[in-house]
Amino acid sequence: MKNFHGLFLVGCSAIALAGCGPTDIASPGTGGNVVINQPTPTPTPTPTPTSAPTVVAASGCPTIADPAGLTDAGTVTSSQGSWRVCTLPSRITRSSTLPKIAGLLYSMNGRVDVGTDAGFSSTSTGVTLTIDPGVVLFGNTGTSWLAVNRGNKINAVGTVAAPIIFTSRDNVLGLNGETSQGQWGGVVLMGRAPITDCTTGSVASGGTASTCERQTEGAADPALFGGTNSADSSGTMKYVQIRYSGFVLGSNSELQALTLEGIGSGTDIEYIQSYNSSDDGAEFFGGTVNMKHYISVGADDDSLDMDTGVQANLQYLLLIQRAGQGDALMELDSNGNETQNPRQVSRISNFTGVQLQASSNNEANDQAALLFRGNSDISLYNGVINTPNNECIRMNGSGTTPSTLTARSVVMTCNSTKYLGTGSYNATQVAGFFGAGANGNSDSLTSTLTGVFVNGANETAVTAFNASTVSSFFAATTYIGAVKDSSDTWYAGWTCNSGAANFGATSTSCTLLPIT
Repeated sequence: MKNFHGLFLVGCSAIALAGCGPTDIASPGTGGNVVINQPTPTPTPTPTPTSAPTVVAASGCPTIADPAGLTDAGTVTSSQGSWRVCTLPSRITRSSTLPKIAGLLYSMNGRVDVGTDAGFSSTSTGVTLTIDPGVVLFGNTGTSWLAVNRGNKINAVGTVAAPIIFTSRDNVLGLNGETSQGQWGGVVLMGRAPITDCTTGSVASGGTASTCERQTEGAADPALFGGTNSADSSGTMKYVQIRYSGFVLGSNSELQALTLEGIGSGTDIEYIQSYNSSDDGAEFFGGTVNMKHYISVGADDDSLDMDTGVQANLQYLLLIQRAGQGDALMELDSNGNETQNPRQVSRISNFTGVQLQASSNNEANDQAALLFRGNSDISLYNGVINTPNNECIRMNGSGTTPSTLTARSVVMTCNSTKYLGTGSYNATQVAGFFGAGANGNSDSLTSTLTGVFVNGANETAVTAFNASTVSSFFAATTYIGAVKDSSDTWYAGWTCNSGAANFGATSTSCTLLPIT
C-alpha cells in the first residue's frame, strides 16, 4: 500500500474590500494558516492526545452504485495512524451511498458534482448522495468543493455520537492549529426556489413569472441556482461539521462552510457546525430556508450572512467569533437591488452571539455586531448579544422601503455607542427600531454568560417571547438565548472543541479526527 505524506500550501494576497453584499467578500481566505494573537481560551480546550497511533488503514475502497466508482488513492498517515483514502468521482451520476468503514476516508480531488443541473423549472428528482454517520470527507486540494446541483439531493445524516465531518487535507495530516482556515471550498446546495439579484433572467413583476437565476460565486463552470418552487428539496443534512473551509475559487470569491442557494422549504437542515471558515460560517442566497441548531465558530467574515431575497426561519443559533477576527455576527440584506422581490424576510429566535476580543475590533467592514441593510425585513426573538467592545446594531437605509427591524426579548451588551445608522438612517432611528426598555428588550445588560455561551442569572431573568405565535416552525421556549442553562446540552458530542468554544468532554478536538 502506497503512503501519501504531504502538505499543499496555497498563498494569496489579503484584499481589503467594502462590506459584503451578495456579490462581494470581506476577508479572502489564505489557503493556509493565519497567525492571530489570542487570549488564553476559557475554558481550556480539550488537550491533544499524546498516545500512540491507533488508526489502521482499511484494506480497500467499497463499491458504490455510481459507475465511475471510487478511486483507491492509497493511504495517508498522521500521528493518529493511517487511513485508506478513496477518491470520489468528479460527478456522481447515480444515487450512491458512502458507508462508514473503520480506517477509511473519502476525498474530493477538486469539484465534485452531485448529479447534473436539472434546470430552472424541472421536477426531476435526479440522484441522491447518501453519507452514513461517522463518515469523514476531505478536500484534497484548495479548489475542492461539493456541489449538489438543482434537482439532486444530499442525504447526510449523522448522529450525536457519529457526526459527519467535511474537512481539509491538512486537518487529516494533523497540521492544523487554532488559526487554520481557508484550506478547501465547502458544501454548496443549489435549489429551485425564488431568488433575486439575477445573473440571468429577471424577477417576477407585473404578472410576469420569474426567470431569475444566479451563478455560484467563484465557480469556473456553470453552477446555477434559482427557480419558482419554494417547497423544493435539496435533501437533508443533520449532525454535520464543516471545518477549515473558504478557499478562494476565483475572481476574489470564496465559498463558505455551508452555502445554501435558492433551496426550498423541503430541504431539512439541522445541527450544523461551521468551524474556522475563512469567509462566512454560512451564507444563504435567496430561497426558503428553515434551520434549527446552527453553530458557527471562528468565521473570518460573518457568522451568518443572508441575502438575495431569502425567506428564513432560524432557531437555536450559537455565533462565536475568534478574538480579533471576523466581521459581523449577522449580515442580513438584499443589498444593491432594493426594488426587487421577494424582499428578504428573516425571523431568528433563540440565538446567542459572542465577540469577546480583549482589544482589537471584530466588526471590520460591517462596523457592528449586527448589520441590517438593503431590501430586508428582520425579526429577532429571544436573543443574547455579548460584544462589550463593539457597537451592537448598524442599519443602512436605502431604497424606497429600506430595511426594517422588529425585536422581542433581545438583550445586548455593547460598547457606549451601541447603534450606528447609515444611508437614510441615523443612530437615533436605529435605537428606536430596537426599542430598549420595551417588549423585553435591553441594550445595557450586564452579561452573565458562563462557559462563553450558557445563560447565567441575568439572561435567565429575562421573560421569553413566544415565537410559536409568529410561525409554527418555532418551538415555544421559556428562555432567551440558544442555551438555557448547564443542563441544556444540545450542542454536545456532535461538535468539535477549540480555544474559541469548548462544547464539553463528549466533543473531540477540531484539530483531530474522531477515532471510531
